[in-house]
Amino acid sequence: MASFLSNILSVFSGGKSSGEAAAGPSGEPQLYGDCTIYAEPQKEGSQYRLAGRIEKKVGEDVLVRKFIRADLFSSSDDAIECTVRKAQQIIDQHGPSLFSDGEKLRQV
Repeated sequence: MASFLSNILSVFSGGKSSGEAAAGPSGEPQLYGDCTIYAEPQKEGSQYRLAGRIEKKVGEDVLVRKFIRADLFSSSDDAIECTVRKAQQIIDQHGPSLFSDGEKLRQV
């Protein structure tokens, strides 16, 4: 009974139901310069939100920059393709400053 009420409340509060997966399909890692791009679109209903991460190995550490954008796609393939392009754009725009703070994990 509590689970049923929880599901009803989540519909009105905008939360996800327990059966809905947050992560969608992910593409093969893409090398771009000295970074690795991981496309990880998030499934939202019947659509996919542009999301991914950029990793760079610095010495023994792997620095990670995660990103999520408002763009939605009806196809997972389109979402993956655009995620890779967006990651390349982030890398190009930020240049060396993307990882210059030395933080192991942060949002961009």
